[in-house]
Amino acid sequence: MALARARRSEGAFNYWPGFVDALSTLVLSVVFLLSVFLVVQFFLSQEVSGKDKALEQLNAKIAQLNELLSLEKLGKLNLDDQLAQLKAGLASAEAERDRMKGLYEGLASAGNDAQSKATELNKALESERGVTTRALAQIEVLNQQISALRRQLAALEEALEASEKRDKDSQTKIADLGQRLNVALAQRVQELARYRSEFFGRLRAILGNRPDIRIVGDRFVFQSEVFFDTGQATLLPEGRGELDTVASALIDLNKQIPNEIAWVLRVDGHTDVRPVFNPTFKSNWELSSARAISVVQYLISRGVPAERLVAAGFAEFQPLDAGSTEEAFKRNRRIELKLTER
Repeated sequence: MALARARRSEGAFNYWPGFVDALSTLVLSVVFLLSVFLVVQFFLSQEVSGKDKALEQLNAKIAQLNELLSLEKLGKLNLDDQLAQLKAGLASAEAERDRMKGLYEGLASAGNDAQSKATELNKALESERGVTTRALAQIEVLNQQISALRRQLAALEEALEASEKRDKDSQTKIADLGQRLNVALAQRVQELARYRSEFFGRLRAILGNRPDIRIVGDRFVFQSEVFFDTGQATLLPEGRGELDTVASALIDLNKQIPNEIAWVLRVDGHTDVRPVFNPTFKSNWELSSARAISVVQYLISRGVPAERLVAAGFAEFQPLDAGSTEEAFKRNRRIELKLTER
């Protein structure tokens, strides 16, 4: 029986060694694939880590550039455009990075496609390196432009300092000229006041103490009745005699006052508040102005330079007496002579 069993054993085929060889081969293949997967994963992690560091450095450099660019006063618009392009490139790089992360995560669930995905990732990394290289080149260009802008700003600051210095010098000269001009004007005013005092003193001595001629402040006041009839602007003979005296004093005064002093004798015509009833004059404005002009024209005919005379009409709007009596009306109807500056 034992012999029969031995014979049956010799006649049966042994499958176990072949199964063990196949299983070993499969295990070795799996181990090889896992090794390849681990190597690819290691290199990918190194590349991603290096890329992240490069991106961090790039972001830090961009932040520094943004701070520098905020201090620049010129060329801001061009730099902003270039920074916008750079940011767009960085956004594209970040998108590529996210895509690579997705590919990396897909490797964990797709071991059979590890080699093809590794090739795709290598291509993406090469593209990313190109983007980073271009970004660094743009940063270098921006650094050069910033340096040029700084040199331009330095030149502008030097020009501005020189301009401010010239402006300070000009302001100092202007202030000095203003002071000298004020002193000169004050001297001219004092000289004119002295000549006015001499003129008034001479007229006062010539005209005497007449009730129809008064001195009010810096003016000689003549009652209109001295020169004109009621409602008229034609000079009376006695009025011409008074004006002859004034003309003589003015001619002498014109010889004494230096030409650089711009003086004039202003002749002012005034009326009372009562309206004029005259076909020649429609209002007190016209009457007062016509009387002042008559006086000026007569003085010119007596030799007084026309450029030293001014005629003005005030109608009833500058009264000396606010009363409504006949005496108040008489005081307000007047011709005033005032020596003043032009």
